[in-house]
Amino acid sequence: MSEARPQPTPLIDTRKQPEPELRPQALAGERYTSRDFMEREWERLWRRVWQIGCLESEISRPGDYVTHEIGRESLVFVRDEAGEIRGWHNVCHHRGNRLVQDEGGRTGAFVCPYHGWVWGRNGELQKVQDPEDFPGGDPCGRLRLTPVRVDSWAGFVWFHLDPDAGPLQDFLDPVAREIDTYQMQRMIRTHWITLESDCNWKVVQDNFCESYHIPTVHPALKYFLDDHHASTQFDLYPNGHTRMLMVGGRGSARVENEEMTLRAFRDELAFWELDAEDFRGCSHEIREALQRQKRRLGPGKGLDFSRYVDGQLTDHYHYTIFPNLAFSMKPDGCIFLRPNPHPTDPEKCLFDVWYFTLFPEGVDEYPARSMAELVRRDDAVPHQRGKLGEIFLGGGIDEDASVFISQQKGLRSLAWKGASLSRQERRVQYSHQVIDEYLEGRR
Repeated sequence: MSEARPQPTPLIDTRKQPEPELRPQALAGERYTSRDFMEREWERLWRRVWQIGCLESEISRPGDYVTHEIGRESLVFVRDEAGEIRGWHNVCHHRGNRLVQDEGGRTGAFVCPYHGWVWGRNGELQKVQDPEDFPGGDPCGRLRLTPVRVDSWAGFVWFHLDPDAGPLQDFLDPVAREIDTYQMQRMIRTHWITLESDCNWKVVQDNFCESYHIPTVHPALKYFLDDHHASTQFDLYPNGHTRMLMVGGRGSARVENEEMTLRAFRDELAFWELDAEDFRGCSHEIREALQRQKRRLGPGKGLDFSRYVDGQLTDHYHYTIFPNLAFSMKPDGCIFLRPNPHPTDPEKCLFDVWYFTLFPEGVDEYPARSMAELVRRDDAVPHQRGKLGEIFLGGGIDEDASVFISQQKGLRSLAWKGASLSRQERRVQYSHQVIDEYLEGRR
């Protein structure tokens, strides 16, 4: 019989959430291929939701700035003289030129490369060439860059293209309170990848809204986790966000060979001073043994697990934040996945893959298991850019990406009349339902 152990104060509500009413959703091909549908999304969806622009750590000092592109818009985020984060549309109000051409840096002011107009970090026009030649007089002091609403949460700078939008925390509720237990603001981005993919952004997001593909696309995962839908909890929240709680620390019921499960857990068990051979014939006990051992040995390894319920120490807690974010959370890190719409082509997207690591106290080098390598706390992380398939995304995400383009091709087919979804794919159904509610003006 397993020993009793104290439970932490539950900071996360793992209870099954009430199910919203789901309407039938055909997922017709035009949702993924039509330029008209893409335009409606731009006007009625992307301009009405909170999105992530950059990391707070990227603009930690006055004068630090980062540019970010979403659809046809370019934005610049900067830390001003007072230490406040500002967001501006990246366009000079003289002749419409892109004001900032690079991805980021540090500056005292923004100088348009076309005619040299100088804009302060506070958005005010400071200097122009030949100010006396303007019919209304010197435009300095009269013109300002167009602001973008900004807020911060979890170490990210968020933005909204509508200046009258509701508060960020209302938009994120209740997912933000749950992700807060992972202390993401303390995590460090250790991999930063952006790939152009020949598929609509929703092809990527749909994939991260369901686990039905795991047995075929990720066949090795069945040795690490119980991927059966009967063991998995799916939650759909009113704001369009979703959650999946999948049991880890044990193999799936689909596994017929316990030897493979023991082999899969051998390294992790050894890290926590457990021997895989002790679980031969009782591999179902690995999950609770790991939970107990992590609580016992965590402090000595610089890891504080007091904020987490037991399930967070072994299971897969996966969140989507509407419309296009996915967070796969672990106590020592996060996989951040974001497909952004292409500015002109409905059959392309820009796919961001970021890995975050929460380094233990006093540890400067730590394994990024998803990338199968050690990462260092102080290493500079380059922004890798390319086409899908050109840059390694980690074994699991590479497997996901292997189906994106072939699915996009199938969605163009005359034979495609719509999806036949299982109940375990209802996060996909719900995501598209909420998209339609935005497009119809009901959100």
